Amino acid sequence: MEGDYSKLKVAAVQASPVFLDREATVEKACRLIRQVGSEGADLAVFPESFIPAYPEWLRFYPYGHPVCTRMGKELFKNSVEIPGPDTDRLCQAAWEANTYVVMGLNERRRGMAGTLYNSMLFIGRDGTLLGSRQKLMPTQTERLVHGLGDGAGLRTFPTEYGPLGGLMCCENGNPLFRFALVCQGEALHAANWPAFAVPGRSRELQEAMLIRMRNCAWEGQVFVISSAAMFTEEMADVLEVSREVRQKIDSWGGKSAIIGPKGQYLAGPADEGETILYADIDLEEILDARLNTDYTGHYGRFDVASLNLNQSPYRPVHYNSPVFQAARKTPPTGQSQGIAPTGNAGCENGQS
Repeated sequence: MEGDYSKLKVAAVQASPVFLDREATVEKACRLIRQVGSEGADLAVFPESFIPAYPEWLRFYPYGHPVCTRMGKELFKNSVEIPGPDTDRLCQAAWEANTYVVMGLNERRRGMAGTLYNSMLFIGRDGTLLGSRQKLMPTQTERLVHGLGDGAGLRTFPTEYGPLGGLMCCENGNPLFRFALVCQGEALHAANWPAFAVPGRSRELQEAMLIRMRNCAWEGQVFVISSAAMFTEEMADVLEVSREVRQKIDSWGGKSAIIGPKGQYLAGPADEGETILYADIDLEEILDARLNTDYTGHYGRFDVASLNLNQSPYRPVHYNSPVFQAARKTPPTGQSQGIAPTGNAGCENGQS
């Protein structure tokens, strides 16, 4: 494990997006990043698909409904390209705040139309774009919106505190995905979640989320920073959700939490409403847990059971021609060139 088992301050941001408005949601995210930086946080985690929104409409309408068609187009038009001007702004905010950031967003491929990915963006406190990952298996109705991610992003990213990794929503309940990260030395685990404003099921889904998060921390012997979104009346208005259906929503989101390597709550779970949870953590606590049962070391039997991890990028075309290879090395017009101040590495093209 990297790092010196030092102490740090982490933040779980519980907030709602400016619904389907990329520019305004990026601006809100930058403001919140600067806010956690002013509070001395070394790491901030944001909700799933925060920019520009989680596809909430599929909780209320069948696929093909005019509302779904209209919202789907707006989601694509307001999604984020990596790298690009939007990631530049997030990198700048992280640099100003001197804070590592894990941001949930909808990602679209440059120059391509039709497919979106549910992605996590990892940003260094020096303003560098450490990389990104795409959700490997969209959950239920998400498959109508998001494509399948690949194993290239199932990795950890180095920080001075130790390796940082992350998973989205129900990925956090997949023991193989979690094990892949822990085997890479993960010490800090970022978890993104939507609001779970599901008529008649919100509390049930929130409880399942908290069970997964405590198990993720205890089984992986890591610190978990779990960030959940909020659904709002304004969002329901845009989606034309009826008053009758709204009355069946027993929770409009929340239950963000920060959890220690023994499964104990260090902050939260948070009630409904926008808030930021903070916790001071001591990475030496990981030693207490792993000296007892190190599942990636002395408590493993890899001659009996081991994991096969494919981190190859999933691509529709493999270019073998030198002409195509040379053309692909030329950045497309408008590609991010980095915006950080002198001496800063700026935004680099990470894995996606």
